[in-house]
Amino acid sequence: MENIDIGKKVEKFRKAKGLSSRELANIAEITPSMLSQIERGLANPSIQTLKVLAKALDVPTFSFLLEETKTEDLVVRSHSRKKMVVENLSYELISPDFTGTLATAIMTVPPNTSSSEKLLEHKGEEVAIVIEGKIKVFLDREEYRLETGDSVKIPAYMKHKWENSFTEKAVILFSVTPPAF
Repeated sequence: MENIDIGKKVEKFRKAKGLSSRELANIAEITPSMLSQIERGLANPSIQTLKVLAKALDVPTFSFLLEETKTEDLVVRSHSRKKMVVENLSYELISPDFTGTLATAIMTVPPNTSSSEKLLEHKGEEVAIVIEGKIKVFLDREEYRLETGDSVKIPAYMKHKWENSFTEKAVILFSVTPPAF
């Protein structure tokens, strides 16, 4: 929480609303001096003052307490992706990490390899596209052959597995929400 500057956030939201300090202070029923001190980081607002400011600015109260995201942490260079190998399958994380509600990865499935012996399920909803090769996907009791460019949506808790019974590797880009592996 040390990276959070509530005053800067109040000022940013105020300016985005096109309000002067005096106008916001009047709406929030605090003194212009108090608002100025909050925005300059010289005073810490009470929870009640934060609630009033949030209502006046039409933002959720918690928005003042969220840490700032560094934009450089959102970029993943192709040469520095996090990689993991599970049995014969390899995964490269396209997302920076597993925080948030969505993760995206590339799964490489060598020939004559399956993602598991039996159909598995997880709470995450998944969308996948074959970006190289071809693969079979099993959804409950049905089997589908997907080729480069084909995609599939797998609802949460649907039993499924991937199987490459072909002679070339298959590369699948997929996103899952919430993140689950």
